[in-house]
Amino acid sequence: MNRDDLEQAVQFAVAHETTWSRDTGDGFGIHHEDPPPWNRLLGPVHSRGPVSGIVVVDGVTLTTWGDPARADLAFSVAKTYLALLAGVAHDCGLMPDVDEPVAARVQGIGFDEGRNALVTWAHLLQQTSEWEGECFGVPEQVDRYRVLSFQGSATRGQKGDARPLQTPGSYWEYNDVRVNQLSLALLHLFGKPLPEVFAEAIMRPIGASQDWQWVGYDNAWVDMNGRRVQSVPGGSHWGGGVSIGSLDQARVGQLLLDDGKVNNVQVISADWIRRMRSPCAIAPFYGYLVWLNHDRCIFPSVPESSFFAIGAGSSFTWIEPERRMVLVVRWIDAAYVDAFFKRVLKAIN
Repeated sequence: MNRDDLEQAVQFAVAHETTWSRDTGDGFGIHHEDPPPWNRLLGPVHSRGPVSGIVVVDGVTLTTWGDPARADLAFSVAKTYLALLAGVAHDCGLMPDVDEPVAARVQGIGFDEGRNALVTWAHLLQQTSEWEGECFGVPEQVDRYRVLSFQGSATRGQKGDARPLQTPGSYWEYNDVRVNQLSLALLHLFGKPLPEVFAEAIMRPIGASQDWQWVGYDNAWVDMNGRRVQSVPGGSHWGGGVSIGSLDQARVGQLLLDDGKVNNVQVISADWIRRMRSPCAIAPFYGYLVWLNHDRCIFPSVPESSFFAIGAGSSFTWIEPERRMVLVVRWIDAAYVDAFFKRVLKAIN
């Protein structure tokens, strides 16, 4: 490792902070992009810290910067955490077959009829479900025709238009409402709050702090065995979501890098981690709620073996198996991420 080069890479990241406000006023969040009346917050948000992060190689921390312990909103990084929770359900037998329709085990929440009855767990995890309906009052149509910069394809319609839906499994689309519907289904599958399951099954075994939290929308409450329970979203599109520090994000990243093992204890099965990293047949840049660098389409400057948890703002957890590296960076301008990663690789190489 060249420590000077690594320090220069860090300074490059610090110099290219996101344009998002550090408070929660104008310019904070992505709900502004939605057609009315959905361009408003439904759950809490909070101010953010500076550009921060951590680089870990072979389990050894090489550097940190900013305020890596500060629990900031991670936005869609929470999707990857939902995929880990799905793995917990699979490992303990609650979801033995990802290709089984969701309605086979969870009834009464929108998977019982028509096209929705064909939706499987795998469809939801790969964002190919084409599920139709509302989740806590938000219609999935809000995110139809949505295209992200990492997706590498053009849209043919206006975001929020009524795009004709396809057969589940035949069309890929990044849709936060459908991910929230997955979260609701997992809540019913476990029968208890997902933050509790995540704490017990993932965060405590990896040695995470207790400073993180995962909260839902103000109206996202359901009755679960006589207990009032909040369903949590797979991001912070309309507020809520996961607030977590870079240090804890890196611990989750290390779990992914080590095929689900921590201190020689298998926290989550290696088979499930392999499934998360397996390309979707119709969207090879995507696995189970993780981004894959297929043909270097996400970040041209990093190896194809790399995979990522990515959130708006921008928040990145980069797992690079060839170099045994986990990197977390938050609140960097997304336009400069590839250049930052390229500088880190130079230093590590």
